Amino acid sequence: MNKPRNVVISQSGGPTPVINNSLRGIIETCLSNPDTFGTVYAGYHGVEGILREELLNLSSQDRDEIALLRTTPSAGAIGTCRYKLKSNRPQDFDRVIDVLKAHDVGYLFYIGGNDSMDTAHKISQLAAQSGYELIATGVPKTIDNDVGDTEFQIIDHTPGYGSVARYWTSLIQNANEENRGSATVDPILVMQAMGRKIGYIPAAARLADPDREMPLLIYMSEAGLSLPEIADQVDRQIQKSGRAMVVVSEGLDVGDLGESKDSFGHTQFGASQTTVSQTVVNYLNAHKLKARGQVPGIDQRVQINLASPVDLDEAYRLGQQAVLVALESGNGYMSTLTRQPGAVYNVQYGKVDLSLVANSERTFPASWLTAERNDVTDEFLAYARPLIGEDFVTVPMVNGLMRFARFKPIYAEKKLPPYQF
Repeated sequence: MNKPRNVVISQSGGPTPVINNSLRGIIETCLSNPDTFGTVYAGYHGVEGILREELLNLSSQDRDEIALLRTTPSAGAIGTCRYKLKSNRPQDFDRVIDVLKAHDVGYLFYIGGNDSMDTAHKISQLAAQSGYELIATGVPKTIDNDVGDTEFQIIDHTPGYGSVARYWTSLIQNANEENRGSATVDPILVMQAMGRKIGYIPAAARLADPDREMPLLIYMSEAGLSLPEIADQVDRQIQKSGRAMVVVSEGLDVGDLGESKDSFGHTQFGASQTTVSQTVVNYLNAHKLKARGQVPGIDQRVQINLASPVDLDEAYRLGQQAVLVALESGNGYMSTLTRQPGAVYNVQYGKVDLSLVANSERTFPASWLTAERNDVTDEFLAYARPLIGEDFVTVPMVNGLMRFARFKPIYAEKKLPPYQF
């Protein structure tokens, strides 16, 4: 009988409301198979934690704390990072393998988006080339829903998106009440959605009004409309309804925002000197259209009380599936889900080769934009509606405060010299 090999779980990139339920799915499935898996560790703050040999012992954590991961949002449990392993720094890859070897790690589970899947793929390749026996498996996540392909064959949607879509459904419903009541003073409300250069998040605003009764205009970066065109459409909506709610993507092209880039090369819109929504508000006001703006920011991806129960369940299942894929299929895959045909929403869990996902980037189907390019079609609503679920998630409360998972700082003993980045 082979000796159980140890496990490292890592994650990187932006967090989601349900990312910890994927983490929980991996931990609990590994712990339930002690003959195969040894000690389960987390690379604390992603691959940076692996490089620093900061391996948080998850096997030593209280099982009740692990269970609380289900309704613990964001990435505080084991941390995340935006450090990218690059080909011009081969010492980083060598260090990762050295750390994994030093701690007899036979399984690496990497939770993340397309860049994270690239990292997992490169580590799996390097391990194979060096003759080190390592099974690396990816677990998908991203609120942007940009992992995979436009045909939805690689993966139908990513965990995190359903909850952010539900957040925007709730926000628009409530903002509509505000806008209705204050229309004589503030007729135009401009709200900015996350999503970089892809429009799945702003598109979700339409879920709040499937019958199209609200004066709602949605401007995704894919629409390609200029500020004058947007102002003209908003003006027409004001003439028709006396008010307008305008959702803009943070990636909408409105000129230079003084943007900065993260280590993956992605624009950090939240760190820009100004915002898309403020630029739109300023333009509308300069053209005598009375507007004010709102930027929810990270609130979109940390609201566990607005999380989709469907999203939570699928995140957990994909964590479980990753462990099963590692056991049954070996190295170099990502757990995935695909939608099954039929009138009732149903998904099938499977696997896909990491090489197909690494650095992939799904686009928003052009056919899901209306002719005016300021809204989405019913086909999009049919795609997105099942993802937001029906009920509210129950979050444990203690003394009026949400009770989140808190792990003890129990780390593996370091065996290697400190690493210099």
